[in-house]
Parts: sequence; C-alpha cells; structure tokens
Amino acid sequence: MQPPSVSVMLRGWDIRLGTTGQMVMDAARHAETLGLDGLLAGDHVTFHGYGNDGLLTLTAIAAATETIELKTGVYILPLRHPVPVALQAAQLDQLSMGRLVLGVGIGGEDPHEYWSCGIDPSTRGARANEALQIIKRLWTEDNVTFIGKQFQIEDVTVYPKPFRPIPIFVGGRSDAALRRAGRYGDGYTGIWQSLDRFREAGEKVSAAATAAGRDPAAIELGMQFWTTVASSRAEARAQVSAGMESMYRLPFERFERYTPFGTAREVAEFILPYAEAGARHVNLIATQDTPEEGIERAAEVRAELHGLCR
Repeated sequence: MQPPSVSVMLRGWDIRLGTTGQMVMDAARHAETLGLDGLLAGDHVTFHGYGNDGLLTLTAIAAATETIELKTGVYILPLRHPVPVALQAAQLDQLSMGRLVLGVGIGGEDPHEYWSCGIDPSTRGARANEALQIIKRLWTEDNVTFIGKQFQIEDVTVYPKPFRPIPIFVGGRSDAALRRAGRYGDGYTGIWQSLDRFREAGEKVSAAATAAGRDPAAIELGMQFWTTVASSRAEARAQVSAGMESMYRLPFERFERYTPFGTAREVAEFILPYAEAGARHVNLIATQDTPEEGIERAAEVRAELHGLCR
C-alpha cells in the first residue's frame, strides 16, 4: 500500500511565548532535511485571543525552504474577503514555485472571533462557498463579476496568478463541509473522526462531487490529528491533553478517542487504518516542547507509518 504523505504543523512565532521567527524557519529547514512531505500552518485572527495568519507564516517558511509542500490547515476563509485572499495565495504560490496547498475551513468554535472581524458567524458557511467560487475564478480568469448574497464583485482582475492551479483542500466534520469539499475542493481533510465516520465522509464527498458533475476520484481524502510522541503513553497523554485543553477550553475526554499518542510506533498504528481506508495525506499537530522536537517526532511517525504500509 502506498503510504500517505505526512505533514506537520509549525506554529507561528510569538516571542512572548518563547518562539521566534528564526526558530520557525530553522525548524522548517530541518523538516525538509528529514524528508517530511509537508509543513502545515494553522490560522486564526483571534481565537480566544490567540492569532496566527497562516499565509503569512507560510510565506516566511517558503523563503526558508526549497522543496517541501506548504499547507494551511486550515485557513479560516470566511473571516476574509476573497479578492485579497486570491492575490495573497497566488503570490505565495509563485514565491514557493508551486508548493502551496490552500486548506480552508470555517472555524466557529469561538464565535467572538467572527464578531471581532465584523462578521456574523451564522453566515460563515455561505461566505466560504461564495469565496471559493470567486477565488477559483480569479486565479484563472480576468474581469470577473460575481453577484452573490455574501459577496459582490464587478469586473475584477487579479495579477499575479498562481504558479500552477493551487489545490484547495476543504476541512471540517459537518455534512456541509463534506458537500463543500465535493463541490469545490481538490481534497478533503477530516478531523476528530472515527474510522467509520471517515469512511462515511468519503462517501458523502464523492456523492456531492458526482452531483456537481465532478470526478470523485480526483478529490484526495486525508485526516488531521493532534498528537504527542513520548516514551510512554501516560507522558504523551498528559502533554497532548494539556495542549488541546489550553487551545479549545474543553476537557480532553471529548477528543481522546480521535487522538493518537504514545511512541511513534503507537501513533503510526493508530493512523494506519485511516490510510487503509483511503487517507492519502496525514496532517499532524504535534504538541512537543519545541518546534524542532515537533519536526523530529513527526519524522519518526512518518518512518513508522511507511514501514507499516510496506
């Protein structure tokens, strides 16, 4: 079986928390040296007060690397107007010579983030659907006019255009996200899903693609996992639970059955059935002590997963 590609998240810099931009770029170069397939940037404007612009983070990483894939996982698209997003993504794709994968989602776990940007969170799904249509057209057409309920643009041209067609991967768990992936996405990335739900999600994405006149086989399926690698499961559980509870302000028990932790082998064994069920990419959010350690542990998981897929 062909092993899935493995990407690892590099968090943005925040000197107050002890991470500098140089540390992030050093870790990115290290990931490339170790053979990881991709680097992942999260994205929020003010999630319980924390922000990290995914495209800005990847721009710095693009300048520090040469070959590794660059992915947003996920970019909260409805928080932005699609015209500047189309330009920013195109410039980043040119800078990286065609290495960008634009993973998009709608977030919403902290509604205050939307209100802080002057946006009603109840519109986020509709905004994402319209934004994806606009962005895809701006990347390939000139003089674009689009009259929707959320966005209206007239005779808009954006240059530069991408180095090559930028893949759009839609993330999320809801049926609306699955329909969005089938209609507009080149890929789908699940999170916090059981194996059965992942299989079901793949079927729903395929059905939505068929209904839209698209080829379901052209849509790449994958999964995103929070994880910690340590010498014992107890140590790993303590670290990943602390990281997730700090981020989401919910008890870890809500996420535990979807979260691989332990040795690199144990994490790979957890992920393997998803690969067997059709996951062609795996994104890891590694809650390790430093960016460098996150890269190294993710590389260990990738090596173990490759071994299991032989």
